[in-house]
Amino acid sequence: MSPSRFDALVVGAGPAGSIASLVLARGGARVALLDKATFPRDKACGDLVGPRGLQLLADLGITVPSSLDVGDMVVVGPTGRRVMLPSFEGRTYPDHATAITRTAFDAALREAAINAGAVPFEGRAHEPLGEDGGLVGFRTDRGDALRADFVIGADGATSQVADASGLVDGTRVLWGFAVRTYLDQPVDRPVIVIWERSRWRAFPGYGWIFPGPDGGANVGIGIGTRADRRAGAGAVRALPDFLEHLHRLGLVDAVHRRPVGRHLGGWLKMGMVGTSPARGRVLLVGDAAGLVNPLQGEGIAHAMGSGRAAAAAVLGGADRASERYRRALASAHLPYQRITAAAHAALVDRPRAVAALGRLLTAPGVGKAVAGGWTIFWNELLEGAPPGSARAIASASSLLGNMGTSRTAISRWFVTNLPEESQRREAGG
Repeated sequence: MSPSRFDALVVGAGPAGSIASLVLARGGARVALLDKATFPRDKACGDLVGPRGLQLLADLGITVPSSLDVGDMVVVGPTGRRVMLPSFEGRTYPDHATAITRTAFDAALREAAINAGAVPFEGRAHEPLGEDGGLVGFRTDRGDALRADFVIGADGATSQVADASGLVDGTRVLWGFAVRTYLDQPVDRPVIVIWERSRWRAFPGYGWIFPGPDGGANVGIGIGTRADRRAGAGAVRALPDFLEHLHRLGLVDAVHRRPVGRHLGGWLKMGMVGTSPARGRVLLVGDAAGLVNPLQGEGIAHAMGSGRAAAAAVLGGADRASERYRRALASAHLPYQRITAAAHAALVDRPRAVAALGRLLTAPGVGKAVAGGWTIFWNELLEGAPPGSARAIASASSLLGNMGTSRTAISRWFVTNLPEESQRREAGG
């Protein structure tokens, strides 16, 4: 075999690409792992790995560097009222998340993939290499010609692999943009803030302040833009005002409002909409596939899960690998992604509706009554949730959401792009 010909070329060494590379290499595949950055490198993120992500790491026997376990989360509504969302153990996941910087986390996963046998390359995927009408690799900006039987795009929301393969309809994508910074202030537990910049006009996203593993705080804000990527700058402009809002809420001390280090921002593709996850021998994983929770922006667990699923599909044989992968994504993420993508699209341009919903969910009595189900549904933890009232609330939310979104344009997109699983679920109600 030529040294530049591989069984799989994985473009992007973040959580999705590194997990895909690790699983492929452990399965005996010859893997090229390409990334434009020199590791360790930073990424814009809330730096929380959720329960499903932790379970996947345990399943694969991966140990990450020192981190900080976090449990219950607080949601602060537009009026300042607070609701505690409890953290509890599921049948298939632990009762906590973990705070760890992306600098440390991503470097550890990449190292694990290389130790498993993946061959690292540094450089940008510059020139697509085709064969028989299909994408079979890339020439990098450093001159390496990397060809493979399969190409796995793990290169983020603005994926070159997705563009080169014609797998993205940019007019349909639910874009978001998030910016974060660090503060030299300890935080007891994760806090989500639903923010009204003026009365009854909610910011089209949410803000956060999360514990950091080094004793500081990760603070940021994310904005939904639908297909308009020009609106992403709104999150950057809003960050100073958001820090002031955190101070008024008593979540940030005045002396600690000065950020530590530089701000860092990044694009998000949410809810899978507008991106076909696979075609032929090209598979997209993580942010490249739009696998970001449309309600709260979590993407790490989804990224790693899709990386493992893509690797399993490839290892299952060249024939129908794309179909197996699409089926795996549908099984893992429908109908949740369809429901929440439709909700996101409906609400992002309606600040009064977002304000009303935020006020309702944090109203006296309401928040406490639904907190457990809110935790499960919002964090996409229904599959594997323990029996009880919280699961019942989350199940009811899913059922009502399914009924309410089944005839939307977004629902039709899912039926077209994940047809087998979508139609089976529709038939089964």
